[in-house]
Amino acid sequence: MASSPPRIPHHVAIVMDGNGRWATRRFMPRVAGHKQGVESLRRCVKACADRGVGVLTVFAFSSENWNRPAEEVSGLMELMVGALAREVPRLSRDGVRLHFVGERAGLSAKMVAALIEAETTTAHNTRLVLNVCFNYGGRWDIAQAAAKLAAQGLPMTEMNMDRAMALAHVPDPDLFIRTGGEQRLSNFLLWQSAYAELFFSDKLWPEFDEAALDAAIAAFQSRERRFGQTSAQVSTAAA
Repeated sequence: MASSPPRIPHHVAIVMDGNGRWATRRFMPRVAGHKQGVESLRRCVKACADRGVGVLTVFAFSSENWNRPAEEVSGLMELMVGALAREVPRLSRDGVRLHFVGERAGLSAKMVAALIEAETTTAHNTRLVLNVCFNYGGRWDIAQAAAKLAAQGLPMTEMNMDRAMALAHVPDPDLFIRTGGEQRLSNFLLWQSAYAELFFSDKLWPEFDEAALDAAIAAFQSRERRFGQTSAQVSTAAA
C-alpha cells in the first residue's frame, strides 16, 4: 500500500522574535532589525504558500510592546505603514488575503485606514490567509470574546468562545513557532494554541529562512497528534 504524503500544517503561527537583538549584535539601531524582519516575513509568506500552508498568523506588535522606548515604537508604526504601502500590491498578486487582528482603538487614524485598505484590497484572495496580530494580546482576545458574549446574553461555552475570538475566521494553529531562542508563548494565541505543536528555534527572526521553516515543518510531521486519544485510537482512525 502506498504511504500517504507527509502532513503539511494547515495553520502556522509564528512569534517573530529577535529583530532587536539581530540589529544590536551588528551595532545598528533596533528599528533596522525590524526592517530586516519585514524581509524575513516576505520570504516566509512565499515559502508557506509554496508548501501548501493555508493560514499564517504572525505576532507583529503585542499590546505590551507599547512599553518599549518611544523611539522604537514610533519607528515600528512608521515601518508598518510603509510596509503596507509596499507589500500589499505584491501580496494581492500572490493570492494572499490579509487580516489584521488586535485592538484598533489605540492606533492612529492613518494606521487604521491603512489596515482597512489592505484588508479590502486583498479580500478576494484565496491562496493563503495572512493574519497579522498587531496591538494584540492573548488575554485581551479572551476578555473581548467574553465581553462580546455577555453583551449578547450568550452563555460562555467553549463553542461560543471559539466563535467570539478574534481569529474565529480560521481554524486553530497546528504549528506554533517561536524564533529567537526563547521558550514561552508571550501572551500569543493563548486560547487557540491549546493543541498546537510547539517549535522553538534559536535563530533570530531576520535569520529565519526557508530551511528553518522546513525544519519546523519536519518536526511537526514527526509528532503524533492525539487530541486526548491514545496512540492506538489514532492509528485505528488513520488506517
